[in-house]
Amino acid sequence: MSDSLVIIPTYKEKENIENIIRKVFSLKKDFDILVVEDNSPDGTAEIVKNLMIEFPERLFIEERRGKLGLGTAYIHGFKWALKNKYEYIYEMDADFSHNPNDLINLYNACAVEGADLAIGSRYITGVNVVNWPMGRVLMSYYASAYVRFITRMKIMDTTAGFKCYKRKVLETINLDKIKFTGYAFQIEMKFTTWKLGFKVKEVPIIFTDRTAGESKMNKSIFREAIFGVIDLRWRSILNKFY
Repeated sequence: MSDSLVIIPTYKEKENIENIIRKVFSLKKDFDILVVEDNSPDGTAEIVKNLMIEFPERLFIEERRGKLGLGTAYIHGFKWALKNKYEYIYEMDADFSHNPNDLINLYNACAVEGADLAIGSRYITGVNVVNWPMGRVLMSYYASAYVRFITRMKIMDTTAGFKCYKRKVLETINLDKIKFTGYAFQIEMKFTTWKLGFKVKEVPIIFTDRTAGESKMNKSIFREAIFGVIDLRWRSILNKFY
């Protein structure tokens, strides 16, 4: 058993899931993987279960009854990771938008450099995004600027979804009080970690948009982030966010 668990939420990821699992398991450092599977109709779960025969004690699956949202998938995974005594707990997409090689850099930021939360950041050294149209790049970049303005967080990539938490961070946060499920979930977790006084470090990555499968982004997720940030700030003022 590794000290590190990579949580990968899935919904209709049959084109990517085997390749991403094999790539993570090929790294020089050992990482275990938990797939949180939301009842994909395309057979994603069956692919994972077949691979579990090849990778016993390293690959795990938690199946849920349907598509319940990214945030709840990660909360489910966090609780599983804490129960199973992992020290370093990662969020990563299944679609190769996050390069698995960067897992080692996130690990080093926490295990060697002392960060409590390491963020794979698209914007800490400029704009490092591949295959996005310019409109989406600008929307994402200025969304992070908006979040910084409202929350006062000193984090360049506030909506990043590629992260490593030390166990103590997730033990401290009341996960049952995390409110949001989409993009705003990523902001809320960073904001809560920062407000609790943990050390946050951004690690530069290159983000590459998916080439297979379907994007899960939609207008309601973006809307939740825009208005959710104001709610976060207000709850912070009232000391009701953790």
